[in-house]
Amino acid sequence: MLNVGQLNEGFVLDHIEAGKSMMIYNNLGLDKLDCQVAIIKNAKSNKMGKKDIIKIEGGLDLVDLDILGFIDHNITVNIIKNGEIVEKKTLSLPQEITNIIHCKNPRCITSIEQELKHVFILSDPEKQIYRCKYCEEKYN
Repeated sequence: MLNVGQLNEGFVLDHIEAGKSMMIYNNLGLDKLDCQVAIIKNAKSNKMGKKDIIKIEGGLDLVDLDILGFIDHNITVNIIKNGEIVEKKTLSLPQEITNIIHCKNPRCITSIEQELKHVFILSDPEKQIYRCKYCEEKYN
């Protein structure tokens, strides 16, 4: 049995689809943080069969919840204080995401204007479809 130490202050990203933890680690820029980060891959889960878990020491302001919601809105964020879960946050698909994905349309203004932010708007929440704010190219 693997035993990962208990967090005193921080948060736990739980119910991550098995195998997605490294993608989340990279997209959130957790490698740039100066705090403890534990990644547990393929943990047993009654609900999911297998899941990944990420434990992060420090405040929730260290991560962008919109990025998490875009990657997997089924992730649960458990906030830990004094070694106890004090709050559970559920994520949702963000209405707008900036500089997380990039428009692939070569005629889009973002291809020409390099400093322009890549902004995508949620156009169909049921199908989880995002479209470029400038040219309406669908992200898939």
